[in-house]
Amino acid sequence: MPNVNVYNLAGEVVGQMELSDAVFSVPANPALLHQVIVAYEANRRAGTAATKTRANVRGGGRKPWRQKGTGRARAGSTRAPHWRHGGVVFGPHPRDYSVRVPQKMRQAAIRQALSEKLRAQELIVVDSLALDQANTKQLVGALDRLNLGRNVMFITREPIETLKLSARNIKDIHATTTQSLDAYSLLRYHRVVLDKNAVEAVEGVFGS
Repeated sequence: MPNVNVYNLAGEVVGQMELSDAVFSVPANPALLHQVIVAYEANRRAGTAATKTRANVRGGGRKPWRQKGTGRARAGSTRAPHWRHGGVVFGPHPRDYSVRVPQKMRQAAIRQALSEKLRAQELIVVDSLALDQANTKQLVGALDRLNLGRNVMFITREPIETLKLSARNIKDIHATTTQSLDAYSLLRYHRVVLDKNAVEAVEGVFGS
């Protein structure tokens, strides 16, 4: 079992904690991670891009000139695709890009992401993320003392209002709960910070 230091928000080591091999020491499987991340990004697509074909463009119902005798090419509508203000050929139309990912694959991808973060020394455990009050300056001080930088995701078991309010004014700082975990977010942020309760919750859900 991997053993990690437990810090407080002052940046001091206050203990150690053993992490479950079933969650934090999973062998790498890049193909699985890639498949889940691609599906996640596909599910974020709105699929609302649309263009008008010659049937949808307003006007063009009258034949612009007679069929024969003018010396011009034959034309049946001013909304044909090769005309200015005409319809679009093979343009995008609204569609559903969503991809269904089985629950076991999603959970396996989360275990993979957590394991990769730990192997890269980008996962930190703290004793508590509860702040005395909603204060952005206080959270910035904690980030500096823990040497986390400014691309961090905080994970707690239950929502902590003071943490959420303190983090919302800092770019690329995100506070979430164990119920909302996904592999994309774990890999998107450079550092992942869990409190002890969140570690226990993650091991309880994803370790079985």
